[in-house]
Amino acid sequence: MSRPFVPHGRRVVAVVVLVPVLVALALCAFAWPAARTAARDLPLGVAGPPTALAQLEQRLTQREGAFEIHRYADEAAARDAIEDRTVYGAVVAGDRGAKLLTASAASPSVAQLLQQAVTGQAAATGTPVQVVDVVPAPEADPRGAALGASVLPLALAGIATGAVVTLLGLRGVRAVVAVAGAAASTGAVAAAVAHSWLGVVTGDWWAVAGVLGLSALAVGAGVAGLGALFGRAGLGLGAAVIMLLGNPFSGASSAPQMLPRPAGAIGQWLPPGAGGSLLRSVSFFDGAAATGPALTLTCWSLLGLGAVLLGGALRHRAHGASPAPDRTPAPAAS
Repeated sequence: MSRPFVPHGRRVVAVVVLVPVLVALALCAFAWPAARTAARDLPLGVAGPPTALAQLEQRLTQREGAFEIHRYADEAAARDAIEDRTVYGAVVAGDRGAKLLTASAASPSVAQLLQQAVTGQAAATGTPVQVVDVVPAPEADPRGAALGASVLPLALAGIATGAVVTLLGLRGVRAVVAVAGAAASTGAVAAAVAHSWLGVVTGDWWAVAGVLGLSALAVGAGVAGLGALFGRAGLGLGAAVIMLLGNPFSGASSAPQMLPRPAGAIGQWLPPGAGGSLLRSVSFFDGAAATGPALTLTCWSLLGLGAVLLGGALRHRAHGASPAPDRTPAPAAS
């Protein structure tokens, strides 16, 4: 009499065990990077006379592993490196003290960290420090909170697009058109909100809309592609990768070099991280250092859409290869 209840008991046990496991994974994915945020090989430029430069580098290298030092001939070269997104900031040593060049548009948290590190060392030696924000963040979002918060809605929009397309049974070209159309609409709406209304991103409106749309397309195509190949299991896998790895490892609210290894590197190979980096480049730096993240998003989009087409073709072939039902007419009654 108890046998019919055994499957239900197993389901209860599965829920009781699975929920804490998922909670643990989510906490590890989100809390671990936040709890271990610190500078790790953060690109930082130095410029000035050789004697002052040697002393400056010696003080900076006291924080072992924090900075990746780049030498420049003068302040102008250091400014160019910041605007090209080669370094996050630069310290220019001079006879009258040091000058710290930052770029809060690249990361307000990194700019604040550099200011605390450099001015703290200067205060200990009695050397004055002038702080100059070479590429400032927009006045509407001086702390970069809104730009960092934009990663999650775009990820959710992409996941929802891939899930809806798969669950509605769209396949082949129709699925590709639906994913691409939803991504384009998402990009336009997001640009209207973030650029036109809130003013938290700047730059060319169409370029911003294109970046936001490409970010949504990369996620949507990836999730839809996995769904087309593996069904609902593929949808779950795609959503888990984006939510548990892509979002917390994106570094959008700080910088990839501020996350524990290898989280920062992994995040830049996933759509949320690449999308955040590309949005900063297009919005604030005239497209500098945009090639890498643009290629990452393009690869995700093309591979995902290719998987959608492949999954549709495989399903069509499977249905076409299935044997036709036996329609032999029954013998006539005598």
